[in-house]
Amino acid sequence: MTDGFAVVDKQAGPTSHDVVARARKRFGTRKVGHAGTLDPDATGVLVLGVGRATRLLQFLTGLDKSYETEIQFGVETSTLDAAGEVTATHEMGPLDVEVVRAATAGFLGDIQQIPPMVSAIKVDGRRLHELAREGKEVDRPPRQVHVDRFDLEPVDAESGRWRASIECSSGTYIRSLAADLGTALGGGAHVRTLRRRSVGPFTLDQAAPLDEAVIRPPAEGLSHLSQVRVADDVAVSVGYGRVLRPEELGVDGEGPWVVLDGGGAVLAVYGPHKDTLVKPVMVLATAPSAETDPGS
Repeated sequence: MTDGFAVVDKQAGPTSHDVVARARKRFGTRKVGHAGTLDPDATGVLVLGVGRATRLLQFLTGLDKSYETEIQFGVETSTLDAAGEVTATHEMGPLDVEVVRAATAGFLGDIQQIPPMVSAIKVDGRRLHELAREGKEVDRPPRQVHVDRFDLEPVDAESGRWRASIECSSGTYIRSLAADLGTALGGGAHVRTLRRRSVGPFTLDQAAPLDEAVIRPPAEGLSHLSQVRVADDVAVSVGYGRVLRPEELGVDGEGPWVVLDGGGAVLAVYGPHKDTLVKPVMVLATAPSAETDPGS
């Protein structure tokens, strides 16, 4: 078993937890986690951490994501997607392209978004989707998210079907974005299909069905962080998890820094410590062997 990231092209049906369970059998280890949930009906990029790389998922979960979705205007559902029951219909007519694009402009940049009831967020210790299954609805505080791109084009303007390409921050609910856009246009909407195209540096081009997915080196998932290669003597100290001076590690700035050995393998991730030092946030691998701990 190799430590690293597997980029899965998730199919519609299984939950993200189901994919993780299957991946444990596929890769022969219980050390498997994912970098961000996809709804059961959603497809696309699901990044898995395998082996010791599960400890690196914390550096991926907050990365920007991109999606392609089909939005149905004129119909609201209980789950904001096609799986829910129809709760309202609206006569919105064929929407004008310029009117739709003008409305989407109001959803760019930093926006406040209320999470849907069918989500994994906890309120008073209970997940919202658990409360929703019990027929309960509770107040959800709005959360700030960021949308960089929200482009729409009609698929079938007469029936109200539009395709959207979205680039956004982690934590953005695409279902809520579609529903809120429908409201802004004087009616309602829900998501018909949803496909995640990227998570940070990983894209659909690298993704494959679970049975065909390969484990990629940990460094590929950390390309958004500063990286530094160290000589063998420093690598030994890093492997022991030692607190170092920035100049010993060859870094400056605020970090975090991915520390690589001479061959490009990830040894650790370091961060600032007590203003003038750096220490490991986590140590992934043991450094090259040495007869004695250099600090002993």
